Amino acid sequence: MGRDPGPTPAFRRALRETLGADGVLEEAADCWAYGYDNSREQAPPDVVGFAEEPGQVAEVVRLCNRHRVPLVARGRGTGTTGAAVPIAGGLVLSLERMDRALEVNPDDRLVVVQPGITNQAVQELAGAHGFFWAPDPSSAEYCTVGGNLGHNSAGPRAVKYGTTRENTLGLRAVTGAGEVIRTGVRTTKGVVGYDLTRLIIGSEGTLAVITEATLRLIPQPEARRALRAAYRDIGDAAAAVTRIMAQPLIPSALEYIGGLGVDLVRGSPGVSLPAETGALLLIEVDGPAAWVDDAARSVAEISQGPGLVEVTIGARAEDTADLWAARKALSPALRSLAPKKINEDIAVPVSRLPAFIRGVEELAARHRLPIVNFGHAGNGNIHTNLMVHPERDDELDRARVCLSELFDLVIALQGTLSGEHGVGLAKREFVDREIDTVTLGVMRRIKADLDPNGILNPGKVFPDRKVGTV
Repeated sequence: MGRDPGPTPAFRRALRETLGADGVLEEAADCWAYGYDNSREQAPPDVVGFAEEPGQVAEVVRLCNRHRVPLVARGRGTGTTGAAVPIAGGLVLSLERMDRALEVNPDDRLVVVQPGITNQAVQELAGAHGFFWAPDPSSAEYCTVGGNLGHNSAGPRAVKYGTTRENTLGLRAVTGAGEVIRTGVRTTKGVVGYDLTRLIIGSEGTLAVITEATLRLIPQPEARRALRAAYRDIGDAAAAVTRIMAQPLIPSALEYIGGLGVDLVRGSPGVSLPAETGALLLIEVDGPAAWVDDAARSVAEISQGPGLVEVTIGARAEDTADLWAARKALSPALRSLAPKKINEDIAVPVSRLPAFIRGVEELAARHRLPIVNFGHAGNGNIHTNLMVHPERDDELDRARVCLSELFDLVIALQGTLSGEHGVGLAKREFVDREIDTVTLGVMRRIKADLDPNGILNPGKVFPDRKVGTV
């Protein structure tokens, strides 16, 4: 399915009738801004639509079916894998105007929201009642709940509180066939029927367009404590992660920064590290105020081991804020190393982290590339960044070979190619290294049933490159 001449005048006219004159963009210059995401991949849509209520979404999907127009649902475009890039042209359906909270129910510990609401807005709504929603990606201030659901984005708190899948009770959505469905329940238990909620979450808009989500809320902890453990090398830090995660007290966050990343953190305002620091663990514990100090001391004791330089416990709330400010500043600081980064978010079993870190060091040396590792070590979910100067000789070619070998390493360690960023365009050619042919066939049949004409986000998730030229 390649890129065709574009939607017909009849389609465009019907789209304006459905969404209103101010709900459609048709000029190429206006549409261009909706043709890329944070992956830096770009492909222009033929037309952009803005839905404001669920009935419009259903009618637009049916319209696209009748006219065989590709449809890409979009939030704020913060994804890093190109999942929101319309490589087949057609319609980009923005859900950013569907940004309301429909119900806030503290008694049942849930909120019901539209997909265009931001993660931060949900946190503020929940926080006003003493609760929070567990997913907290680094782009929380701007990213939408719909995007979090599409990628199963989670963030640091997933180590204790679970991913987006574990914190979503139910959905309303429109399948690729234009059918309106309701999935899930309003209770924390429920086993009637197949779990379509978890199927749709993480499917990157290839199965259905989400119009409403019922989110599970968690009571805010009374207190938090931040710890910072510095180690001489990344192997020692990785080994400490396995020790920490093997004991009963689960941290609310356990982040890892290694190698070149430590140098970047060292340059952050207000950050002072011992000179011999080669790797860092940033740890948070939370819970009852009467208990949290003991919990922090317990984790500090467990972090003791080979290569430890120092471990410090923050006594104030400001210490926790400072710790996460330094962590969130790391990703943009990577640009100081090279103009291009190939940003992967692999995950391996926690027990395999030391082997993974050693393997990445070997890849960096063999391919003569700076590689920065950091991320959610408590889940074994590491953001591995290959830093590249594309203009230098064969550096980009070396990076591509290195990336392929990185994925081979992950699979050999029984890991996964993506912990939370998704497949999009960036990983689709590697998917069949992780998922066997028979299982992929089952997935394709599910896709064909929910989206019989293949209009929803074509060219994503599955390992083929028949759409576009990206």
